[in-house]
Amino acid sequence: MSSDSDKIAAEIGKRMDRASKPIPIGVSNRHLHLTKEDFKTLFGQEAEPTVYRQLRQPGFFACNEAVNIETEKGAFKNVRMIGPYRTRTQIEVSMGDAVKLGLKPPVRASGSLDNTPGIKITGPKGTVTVQGGVILSKRHIHFTPADARNFGIEDKQIVRVRCGEKGDRGVVFEQVLCRVSDKFALELHLDVEEANAAMVGNSDFGYIV
Repeated sequence: MSSDSDKIAAEIGKRMDRASKPIPIGVSNRHLHLTKEDFKTLFGQEAEPTVYRQLRQPGFFACNEAVNIETEKGAFKNVRMIGPYRTRTQIEVSMGDAVKLGLKPPVRASGSLDNTPGIKITGPKGTVTVQGGVILSKRHIHFTPADARNFGIEDKQIVRVRCGEKGDRGVVFEQVLCRVSDKFALELHLDVEEANAAMVGNSDFGYIV
């Protein structure tokens, strides 16, 4: 009996410790990742992505290059590319964006693009119509292996995260995917609508609860 009590106490202590550790928030507006082939079609064979600003995740950057995306029901202009190139073109939108576009994209982890809707993409040099690739990004946290050990987290674990606790619209987000890699930096990714709901931004923090 005491062994079970000890295990429960240890688990409570672990969770309390984890809940005290801040995780930087990164807020994403609609954006897209392009294959090299699609980029060349959209921007020209001699063009290469140019850096607008570096992102927190190592090797990732917001590009100066932007495109228009459209369906028969709606469109958005100046949707920014995130570099570097991907093996598949991926377009990440919010729920409100999807409604305007007349699409019903699934909630997916990045790179999971099977059975997703397509869209027309127009750049200064050409147009690409992808047959799939539009998703609602599954909210997630990037961990380095060291961060994962510090938080007691395993890759692909699902957690709950509290955001905006100091404001009037604090939110506990369910179904947050944990991703662990030595290529990552510690960061909670929310889309702009999720962040607005909790009244948080890139200078704020989330806490696993």
